[in-house]
Amino acid sequence: MQQIVNFLIRNKNFLLFLLLLSLSLLFTIQSHNYHKSKFVSSTNFLSGGVYGWRYSISSYFNLKQENERLLKENEHLRNLTHLYLKDTLENSRYIDTVSFTSPFTFIKANVYKNDYSKSDNYILINRGEKDGIQPDMAVITDQGIIGIVENTSTNYSRVISILHSESTINAGLQKSNQYGSLVWNGKDPNIVQLETIPRQAVLKKGDTIVTNGRSTIFPKGIGIGTISDYRLDQSQSYYLIDVTLFNDMTNIGFVYAIKSNDAEEIKKLENPNE
Repeated sequence: MQQIVNFLIRNKNFLLFLLLLSLSLLFTIQSHNYHKSKFVSSTNFLSGGVYGWRYSISSYFNLKQENERLLKENEHLRNLTHLYLKDTLENSRYIDTVSFTSPFTFIKANVYKNDYSKSDNYILINRGEKDGIQPDMAVITDQGIIGIVENTSTNYSRVISILHSESTINAGLQKSNQYGSLVWNGKDPNIVQLETIPRQAVLKKGDTIVTNGRSTIFPKGIGIGTISDYRLDQSQSYYLIDVTLFNDMTNIGFVYAIKSNDAEEIKKLENPNE
């Protein structure tokens, strides 16, 4: 404290000069509109620079989270491609790996509208016919499934969310080939139900549920969620399983629509008379 007092006494003339100079500038700015406008402009310029600098710093540090998310997404897509190639190699005696192409095409889209509080919920995305979107295409995020395209316009598409009373998707246990139907009871937007899993299945809470690839819509192995509860139905023949979704269905920013490049060929074989 004594050092501060000594500093003030030692520099009292200089400090008095700064005080008087500040007061004179203040009175000048307050009494002249021109000086006042120049001062405000200078202040805005400086504060804008500070906020811009702070935003740049904040954006820079947020890049780490964004990069981690993108790395995770890229890893997920690479794993899908690896899975398709692995299945092809296992089921074919010969494959030209140079000309190999995935049976699925991914089309990125942003979510414009997302319902989740109704019994029949829909999602609107900003990709349509001109982007290659067609009805019955799967829609996913890097976390898991979202729904199925119902109809399209030139620039937009409406997706039937998995949170829909009529949504039914083939899904099963990641650790086995047992599968059933994924539905929603209209209650919790974070929990869906997996029906008709046979009682012979070995279950435990935390087991992963994925798409099983038994349709031309969803590729095999797309994540859905984990088992949070299960019980035998009244017939005691099948389990009814509660699945906590990987996706937060109340907070979806962008998605991928998935086109099955082999869908038409498979449909023709399944329905030769159509």
